[in-house]
Amino acid sequence: MTPLTRGAAALALAALALSAPVTSAQAAGTGPLRAVGIENQYADVIAQVGGAHVQVEAIEIDPNTDPHSFEASPKIARALAGADLVVLNGLGYDDWAEKMLAAAANPARQDINVQHLLKLGDDTPNPHLWYDPGTMPAVAHAVAEALAAKDPAHAAEFRANAKVFDAALDRWRQAIAAFRSAYPGTPVAVTEPVANYLVAALGAKVMTPAALELAAMNDTDPAPQDVAAQEELFADKAVKVFLYNRQVTDDLTRSFLDMAKRHGIPVVGVYETMPQPGFTYQRWMEATTAAITAAVAQGTSTERLVPGQ
Repeated sequence: MTPLTRGAAALALAALALSAPVTSAQAAGTGPLRAVGIENQYADVIAQVGGAHVQVEAIEIDPNTDPHSFEASPKIARALAGADLVVLNGLGYDDWAEKMLAAAANPARQDINVQHLLKLGDDTPNPHLWYDPGTMPAVAHAVAEALAAKDPAHAAEFRANAKVFDAALDRWRQAIAAFRSAYPGTPVAVTEPVANYLVAALGAKVMTPAALELAAMNDTDPAPQDVAAQEELFADKAVKVFLYNRQVTDDLTRSFLDMAKRHGIPVVGVYETMPQPGFTYQRWMEATTAAITAAVAQGTSTERLVPGQ
């Protein structure tokens, strides 16, 4: 799963973006602000904060595909060029969007790069920032301020919505605290560091060799000794749950899944983009945490999240 470095293709699409009309619906008095969340979890946060005053478009929305293999299009270029606000992840995860936005510079557009918002260096190894419980509250408040600057008449509403969003995460925070108290130091295995920020928040410990995680994430061949170490975790039942990226299930992932199941280790599928329909960001994180808790407490596997689980 190599982060996109599409170079010429991205720049060509950026040229399309440059040629697209750059307008602000709110400034023109023609309707709500237009916003884009590159990943649909960020679009969901924008929608919750902006309410009826913002029209939001999500770009990467399919939970059944690898977001790193995303292909941009002229339509997307036009959406970015005409947006009042864009939220992207950074850390190379959506660098095609970074290239487009840089090439289609628009001083009237607000761009929120979550990496920069959190003051993370380019050497940060795990780009899946939305699994960190501290990330989205920061994003929500940044979105509120960006929207308030574009639409001062509704600034108080945007800020109030950001507080409501933050408060709606309390149930997730409580679930994390309950797990941390009941199952401290729980050993887990993973394919790659998709949910590692959540694993850390839960007080659990990833036992998978870090080099194997990075190889899986970057679509390179893992070292045989790292594969053997992962297999030994399953054979020895040294982990309580196996978290795998269900959006990227290659032969190696399938072999780990088969081995975990043979040895009675529950598995939980984790996602890079928010499952749809039926989920908000809060419900997604709650459902993921509940699935991990059920795996550790009851030995229950959850390979696919379903609303209401």
